[in-house]
Amino acid sequence: MTAWLRAIPSELLSSTTKSEDPRLASMVQVLPAADSAEDLRDSLGELSPGIAVLGYPDEEGIRLNGGRLGAAEAPREIRRAFYKMTPSCWSPNSPTLYELGDLNIEGADLPERHARAEQLVRVALDQGHRTLSLGGGHDYGFPDSVALVRWAKSQGRRPLVVNFDAHLDVRPVESHFHSGTPFRRLLEAEPDTELVELGLQAHCNSRAHRSWLESAGGRVIFEEDRRTRRESLLASLQRLLGENLPSRRPTFLSIDIDAFSSSYAPGASASWPTGFEPEDFFPCFEWCLARLDVRGIGIYEVSPRLDLDARTSKLAAVIAHRYLYS
Repeated sequence: MTAWLRAIPSELLSSTTKSEDPRLASMVQVLPAADSAEDLRDSLGELSPGIAVLGYPDEEGIRLNGGRLGAAEAPREIRRAFYKMTPSCWSPNSPTLYELGDLNIEGADLPERHARAEQLVRVALDQGHRTLSLGGGHDYGFPDSVALVRWAKSQGRRPLVVNFDAHLDVRPVESHFHSGTPFRRLLEAEPDTELVELGLQAHCNSRAHRSWLESAGGRVIFEEDRRTRRESLLASLQRLLGENLPSRRPTFLSIDIDAFSSSYAPGASASWPTGFEPEDFFPCFEWCLARLDVRGIGIYEVSPRLDLDARTSKLAAVIAHRYLYS
């Protein structure tokens, strides 16, 4: 039987720093590569709650959507930057990091890979851990988000999914799904899901797709509208969610790196000069982490072969670091 997970390269976890200057690489606990969801359940079951890191070195969904390739390299390069970071100097405590490894895509077609990803994320959530997913194509936004939605419902709680993205990603599934279909699939699989999308750009989305999403109950903020209002991203999200949003609501945050301007994220599968600046994004992101019960985030569509000075991988690593110390 082919293992579901494979270990990451050991050189990503090398740490030569002194005790007074540690790195995350010296703090992470590497779990044995799991052959199945049940193996992962056994590995995680006795561990104290922490953050489970899972990589998706898979760009098949991007290829099927006609996008630029390179995102299969992203989990490795984001980790390269992430594990070199120091623990936050603002926080006396560090959450426990569990490195699950990368989804093994060999010998499985894309539907089977997604099914396995959903099961692995659900196991981590069931065992009380938060998740950090590193894509790969944004098609993995479906297994990540649907796992959180179904987990929250099993707890009798109402979930929320927030997507930061230039694209709606609600294209219909015709002969196959791909990186443009994750939230169509989510709303068709779990039609009562509350979905909010921010960072959308008018030149990236069709009128028909916007109409479909809004008819399915999704809510959107387009960058053109936000900037016309001279409104912060945080203020836009708060307006969209409404004043009576319950705190500590179980939430999944999906972050397609192409929501950022190519000035900050040149290494994106689909990049535009328009989009977020980090100072737009981080106050909104940190408000979500403080106000909501964010049980998982996914960072997708980083394409290292298109990057400049690892700028995009480093931005993704900073997002992961902020999540770690939220």
